Amino acid sequence: MAALACYKAGERSRLIYRPRIQGHHKGDHRGFTRQDYRALIVRAHLQLSGPVVVIWDNLNVHRSAALRQWAAGQNWLTIIQLPTFAPDLNPVEGIWSLLRRATAANVVFADRDDLVRAVLSGMRRIQRRPHLIDGCLTGTGLPFLETQPGPTTLWKGQ
Repeated sequence: MAALACYKAGERSRLIYRPRIQGHHKGDHRGFTRQDYRALIVRAHLQLSGPVVVIWDNLNVHRSAALRQWAAGQNWLTIIQLPTFAPDLNPVEGIWSLLRRATAANVVFADRDDLVRAVLSGMRRIQRRPHLIDGCLTGTGLPFLETQPGPTTLWKGQ
């Protein structure tokens, strides 16, 4: 699962996410690829109708030369890298915490499909409650929400 917590002055916060169901076969790719992240960012740009600033952690895919090269060619996109080992500065970590506490705590899932349904339901529940998304940003202690309209800032987490 990859998610973007989206903040823009004067607008309600949003949560944009995409699941990736892993295969069980040898050789199946187990995580999001640079193409998956690129598609997620493009989808967010289309949904949000404007320039975006993506702030993400130090996952190796985020630091890939190919993804950085693609991003440099997008005039609507700015990428900012979080410091190493700084999950407390990433509001999406709060989203994962909410999801674990509300959806996955003390539950035995019947199978992988049951887990996927529960996670997607939990993400939709958070998505419909912008105050929870705002609370995740507030939890970082970062003074981000500006009063002037500007680009949407997307905090990426996986």
